[in-house]
Amino acid sequence: MTATGSNPPLWADRPYHRRWLLAQAEGLMDFFQYRAINPKGGFFELDPKGEPLDRNNAPRGIHASARMVHCFAIADLLGRAGAADVVDHGMRYLWNQHRDTRHGGYFWQANDEGAADASKQGYGHAFVLLAASSAKVVGHPLADAMLADITEVLDRHFWEEQHGAIAEEFSQDWQAVPGYRGQNSNMHLTESLMAAFEVTGDRHYLSRAESIADLLINRRAREEGFRVAEHFDENWGVDRNYYHPNEMFRPAGTTPGHWLEWARLLLQLFALGGKQHSWMPQAATALFERSMTLGWDTEKGGFFYTLDWQDRPDKRFKLWWPMCEAAGAAHFLNAHVPGDFHEKSYRQIWSTIAAHFIDRENGGWFEETTEDLQPSNTLFPGKGDIYHAMQACLIPLFPATGSLTKVISENGATL
Repeated sequence: MTATGSNPPLWADRPYHRRWLLAQAEGLMDFFQYRAINPKGGFFELDPKGEPLDRNNAPRGIHASARMVHCFAIADLLGRAGAADVVDHGMRYLWNQHRDTRHGGYFWQANDEGAADASKQGYGHAFVLLAASSAKVVGHPLADAMLADITEVLDRHFWEEQHGAIAEEFSQDWQAVPGYRGQNSNMHLTESLMAAFEVTGDRHYLSRAESIADLLINRRAREEGFRVAEHFDENWGVDRNYYHPNEMFRPAGTTPGHWLEWARLLLQLFALGGKQHSWMPQAATALFERSMTLGWDTEKGGFFYTLDWQDRPDKRFKLWWPMCEAAGAAHFLNAHVPGDFHEKSYRQIWSTIAAHFIDRENGGWFEETTEDLQPSNTLFPGKGDIYHAMQACLIPLFPATGSLTKVISENGATL
């Protein structure tokens, strides 16, 4: 499969498809905006019907609060009533409950008493940077302080200049957890660094995003035939035998959904950097092609969650977020490397989402399905996240030149 051909008319240019995407985004915002609000602070995780999974002081993960801030900052830019209140609710919880006022940094989990899990994890800190950047776009009063704080924490504790990427995890008092480096936290930091660059103009953020991309994709993924390794040792050597029981964040083997996510991020980085790095479109094209040829279930549809190192499906169930990332990647490829394969894939991806991932009975999307695309809840307990799906719906409605906060601001929320 290649990205060449007759370049059929794009769905993303068609008014009906654009109205359909906007309706899906509105449905997600309707589902999450009020029912996810925990009146004690932070946000509830929701069960399949949209009820809180636990009302009794359940730990609130930092990434969930930060993602809600980011998504409802986008909603606020679009002009959605009440979205600014969600941003404020999340920002205050991040600042007052997740922030460690003694040692610095942000707790992985918080509850009504304070830290529920006081570890300092790169993945969580990446999303704090995203939340602060998005909140700054909409003028939240805590945004500047949080952006300065999280930048200082990342620079002081996480960034490893000798590798050009961040370390993974520390204890509350910044004792390093040895022996592991991860691509997932660095991938999401790349997204956040771009958002911080967009809102500040400080190329410090952009250069670090480019450094991470060079390490993980231009070097390591290229060495693996554009398969993105997930797990590494402290010197960024690939660890093919890594296993962690929490396969939500650290799945064994390789994860085609992350190849797709990187395809979009590389093209965004290419655009933001003035199109200086010619390897980025080529790598994005290869990552997308690998994902569709190795990760897509040609019999039943959808992406297998993980592959082993022989490219065989390992975790065969299907999750919503690789579908979302595939839709965003195909849109960016249509803009930067147009070709019939990318548009045909875009249509196939959205048709599969429409048929199998949108919950028309209860609202929201199914976050997990079985191999044969039936709703399931083994890895994900319910509908705990708006981030991937909302972005997938909105990204094709705007130019493929930056993050949603940037392109909505520049285009006046014109849909």
